[in-house]
Parts: sequence; C-alpha cells; structure tokens
Amino acid sequence: MSTHADHDQKVIYNAETKDEYDGKHPSDTDSELAQGSSTTIARISRVSSIFTVLVAGLALFSDGYNAQIIGYMEPLFSDLYSDMSKTIKTRLANAYLIGEIFGMLFFGLLIDRLGRRAGIVSATGFLVLGIVLATAASGNSENGMFWMMIIARGIAGFGAGGEYPTCGSGSAEAADETEFVRRKRGILVAVTTDFAIDLGFVGAGIVALIVLAAYGQRSAVGVWRICFGLGFVVPVVLFFFRVRMINSTQYRKHSIKKNVPWLLIIKRYWKPMLGCSLSWFMYDFVTYPFGLFSSTIVGQLNPNNTVVQNIGYGTVINCFYLPGCIVGGLLMDKIGRKQTMTLGFFLWAIMAFIIGGAIGPIQSVFPLFVVLYGIFQALGEMGPGVATFLCSAESFPTPTRGIFLGFAAAVGKAGASIGTQVFTPIQDSFDDAQKGVQAVFLIGAAFAVVGGLISWFLIPDRSRQLEDEDQAFREYLETNGWHGTFGESLTQELRTTTFHVE
Repeated sequence: MSTHADHDQKVIYNAETKDEYDGKHPSDTDSELAQGSSTTIARISRVSSIFTVLVAGLALFSDGYNAQIIGYMEPLFSDLYSDMSKTIKTRLANAYLIGEIFGMLFFGLLIDRLGRRAGIVSATGFLVLGIVLATAASGNSENGMFWMMIIARGIAGFGAGGEYPTCGSGSAEAADETEFVRRKRGILVAVTTDFAIDLGFVGAGIVALIVLAAYGQRSAVGVWRICFGLGFVVPVVLFFFRVRMINSTQYRKHSIKKNVPWLLIIKRYWKPMLGCSLSWFMYDFVTYPFGLFSSTIVGQLNPNNTVVQNIGYGTVINCFYLPGCIVGGLLMDKIGRKQTMTLGFFLWAIMAFIIGGAIGPIQSVFPLFVVLYGIFQALGEMGPGVATFLCSAESFPTPTRGIFLGFAAAVGKAGASIGTQVFTPIQDSFDDAQKGVQAVFLIGAAFAVVGGLISWFLIPDRSRQLEDEDQAFREYLETNGWHGTFGESLTQELRTTTFHVE
C-alpha cells in the first residue's frame, strides 16, 4: 500500500520519537529539513501542540459563554419587551444550537480534508460575524429585532459548531505528542473541552451580574447588547494565534485527502459511531435545558426573587459543573473513558430521581434545592460531559476523526435542541410549577439511564495511543483492497504560517 502521494509529499516518520521531516527537495528549506533538522520539526510540533491545547480551551470557553448568555438575558427580555413570548424564547435558545449542528457537520468534514487549521480559522470568522450581528440586532418592531437576533445567533452557532470537531480532534492529537502527555490525556482534554465550555457558562453569569450592577440592577437595552458584544473579544484575539498553528503530527502522517473509502469506513466504525452519537444525544438532551433554564427553574420555585437573584442562583448552580469536569478527567485516566461515562450517567440518573421524587420537601428548604441541583449538574459533567469528547476522538482513526467527532457532536446538539424545545411545554403542561419541575427531573433521569446502557455496550475500549488505531485502520484498508495516499507536506504548510525553519 502506498503511504505517500509522491516524492513531493513523502513524510519520514519515527513512531517511537514522534520526529518527522518532509522529504521534499526542490527548495532550500526542504533540503534543510531533509538534512536532519528533526529537532527543529520536533520543536515546531511541540510549540504548535501547546498552542492547539491552549487555544482550544479558550475557544470552547467562548462557545460556552455565547451559548449560555442568552439564558441569562431571557428574564431581562421579558422585562423589556412585550413581544417576548415563550415561542421567541425557545427559538432564541435553539438558534445557536441548530447553527452548531450544521457547523459540526460541515467543519468536521472540512478539517479531515483540508486540515485542522483551515477549519479553525474559518469557524472563527463565522462566529465573530454572528456575534456582531446579534449585538447590533434591530428592526421596525420588537418581533423583527428578535428575528434578526435569532438569525445572527444561528450564524454564530455555525461557527461555534466548528469548534467542536476542530478543538476536540486537535486537543486529542496534541496530547499524543509524548508518552507523558498521553498518560494525562483524559484530564488534559477534559480541561480544554468540557471544563472550558462550563467555565464559559459560569463566566456568562458573572458578566451578566457585573453589567447589571453597572446599570444599577435595572433592566436596560444596553445590558444585553454589552453582554452579547463581549462574546466577540475572545474569538478575535484567538484568531491571531490560530493562524500561527500547524496541523498535528498524526494528521500530517495519516490524513486521507482524496478517494476516501467511505463504505469501508462505515463498515468498520458504524458501532462506535452509533454509540458515541447516541450517548452524546442523551447527555445534551438533559444537560442543555437544565443549564440554559436554570435561572428560570429557580424563578419558578422561588417566585419572589428579582432578576439579579435568579441569574445569581443560576450562576451558582452552573459553578458545580467545574469540579465535576475535573473529577471526570482524572477518572478517565484512572478507570477508562467508557467506564467514566457509564458511571456518570448512572449517578446522574440516581440524583435526578432523588430530586424529582422528593421535590416537595427539598424545595421547602430552597438552599438545599440549589445545592442538590448543582450536584446533579456536576455528576452529568463528571461522566458523559467530559467523556463524550474523548470517546469520540479516540474511537476513530485520524483520517476520519473530524467528521465522526463532528457527527457525534451534531447528534448531541440535536438532542440539546429537542430537549430545549420540549422543556418548557412539558413544564407548562402542569398547573403547578413544582410538578412541572418534578416531571423534567424524572424524564431526565430516564434519559440518563438509557445513556449509560448505550455507552457501556456500544462504545469501544481503545488503546491510549492514537497510532495503534491508525495502523490498524491502514491494515484494514489494505486487506480490503484499497490503495491510496496518506499524509501531507509539512514544508508546504510551514509556508502558510509564521513558523520558520532556522
């Protein structure tokens, strides 16, 4: 089987040291690489992998902020605008999620064909455009303004959706550069993916409270415009770092850019694709509405609260996400990825059954409800929250990691969208607000149980070394008669970045 397209794309690779150099000779730079600057290539790969991990974390923090800020602004919109119906509220929450679904699918395919960096830079552009349009939303009527906001948040969601396959794949591959980092991949990926998103959730609440305080705790148009506009800052700053990055070692060695054998790929990976996608669906179906509407739930059970108090309680509840992510990351390195996911799903279900079954006495001691709600959120993050990213990254080989991770994340966001869409109608179907809250907790518990069964029986246990599955995939393709090209030229890529061979 051919492992390189031609002499110009030959990649010399040492699997043991992860050193590589491009075998292309026509230019002086190529000759310099070929003559033994393996330490230079290793240095470039290390620096870029550090950038990849740090930038992934900050980018997904931005995604969490922009996804959650709308949940904190909805009580404000209800005060300011008479046209703020429950339908508009749901569409505002869903627009970002639906945009993410399309972004995950599009950029998942793009980063496998054109490279991780190309996808990251493009996704940032859409995200910034959407945030700017949402911040400037206006219209001849309140309803017109809301529709502009809905469309703009859909565009921002499309860009944010691209962050999931690019950051998830990039973090997993960057954490494979050395044996030491590989042993810590669980906590590293947990911190730079789910923890970062959840930190964005918390950051959104803190920013909302600060801006409200600056306005004397009054509901004002400037509050939501400032809160939306601040979501623009991190993506713009990150753009200047992202153009400096290069693709990972694994991608440069194993990418397939032409004649992708999709039928053979589906035949080998349909089961983990189903497992990762459905478990992500179950997780997002429960966690997104409980996160987005935490302030609303608090307000229903404690109707005397002010807008500031509801946002504050919602932020406190979301703070519980963070320790859950850390514990989950450590558990993934200790007991395994699918084991952590399954454990988290079942503990999540137990806590939901406890809250739903005893909502009356629990709600009578309101701080107790807030703490138990927070523990419920933490357990979800401890298991499926952190494990969905890593299971979806490690279950597939490098040439298809982007599209499969993007597909699984898109199915998850479909679950989030459906969960968000039905959350309010389920609550409204009960005359008593307390019974409505009880119902959504019990339904969430049932979905968590199903998610635990899916993760245990459909998600595989993979080797911690990505190279093992990549080699097994190559052998599988060769056995089934596919002969194609793998890899890309590092030298060509370096010409488009700020890295230089000295």
